[in-house]
Amino acid sequence: MNASPPPGTEIDASALAALVRPGARIAVADGCGTPRAAFAALSALARERGDLRALLGWMPAAPEGLDLAAFADARTVMPGWGLRPAVAEGHVRAVPVRLSATPALVTGVLRPDLLLVGAAPDPGGLVLGSEVSWVRAVIDAGVPIAVVVDEALPRAAAGAPLPDDRTHVVGRTRLGPEEIAGAAEPSAEHRAIGHHVADLLPAGARLQWAPGQLGAAVVAAVLERGRPVHVDSGLLGDGVVDLDDAGLLASDAVATYLVGTRRLYAWADARGRAGRPVLHGVEHTHDPVRLASEPPLVAVNTAVEVDRDGQVNVEGTARAIVGGIGGHPDYAAAATRSRRGLSVIALASTHRGTPNLVERLSRPVTTASHDVDVVVTEHGTADLRGLDRGERRDALQAVWEPDV
Repeated sequence: MNASPPPGTEIDASALAALVRPGARIAVADGCGTPRAAFAALSALARERGDLRALLGWMPAAPEGLDLAAFADARTVMPGWGLRPAVAEGHVRAVPVRLSATPALVTGVLRPDLLLVGAAPDPGGLVLGSEVSWVRAVIDAGVPIAVVVDEALPRAAAGAPLPDDRTHVVGRTRLGPEEIAGAAEPSAEHRAIGHHVADLLPAGARLQWAPGQLGAAVVAAVLERGRPVHVDSGLLGDGVVDLDDAGLLASDAVATYLVGTRRLYAWADARGRAGRPVLHGVEHTHDPVRLASEPPLVAVNTAVEVDRDGQVNVEGTARAIVGGIGGHPDYAAAATRSRRGLSVIALASTHRGTPNLVERLSRPVTTASHDVDVVVTEHGTADLRGLDRGERRDALQAVWEPDV
């Protein structure tokens, strides 16, 4: 945990320390563009002071160089992916919150005293790069901002530059956003699920999906069908570039995080010839009223497990945290309210030979059964709309054990 700053990075540790009062809560901007160049300096400061607190969000990879054990208190609003080990080891507390509620939380009881963020230089000032997330709410709340200027970040965020009067540059780098390689090739089960999902899409659908094998399978099926879609998602991966290259992106994509490779970051960079600012704060991306409006929203989410009433758990198994609540219930609830839209839960029927349809969830409910319209496995589609509880149970059983 004593990693040095990356080559070519200059961090002014004294400038950072001057912004941090005793006992301060420091919010660390999340996503692939998290200011990891400053992690070593921040960790050293936390060890020296002994009373600092950290507020974290979604980390796509383990935050190398960030000594979370050095903070008097560390909390995250999204424990999945990179923060799983720190949560399991007790160094970080995972706060159960849906993503749409994070702006109220981080400007209320978890309001930080300082925001540490990476930003890209722009003719109009410093701008957010490969994510916006809940950070815009913290900025708009008047919190002082410590910035690592990163010239390799894409200018993918919509919205105003950082306010000059509260922005303090504490370092410079050309590190750029974390590259997250594409998911493994979708399995036969995932490909079957992708085709079932693609068959559900109404004309002109607005599609939400998450990166991973399942998301890749859904995009591949949409490409095979050749029907244009709008993209409105929390996370935006390389699949959106595939859709655009195929002429199947019906409008400018909307998201709050980019997570992928240089190909994606170059595509989204407003400095590029074909680039565009596609990222917005969660107040916009996860707004249920906007999401439920036209075009029809088809939200495609997965699950760790589903119970026989259609309740969904995405947080983990009985033994380990897998993900966080995130935007799962936001998109699912909005999609059920969208005319001609659908809230889809898509998952393979088994994981390592164990069925994912259970009598009782291993962890608390993430998404309520009444916010699920359709459940898809490799065996087919269970359309739960208009069914009573008993009928829903029978429909779910049929896509787990079709021969019974």
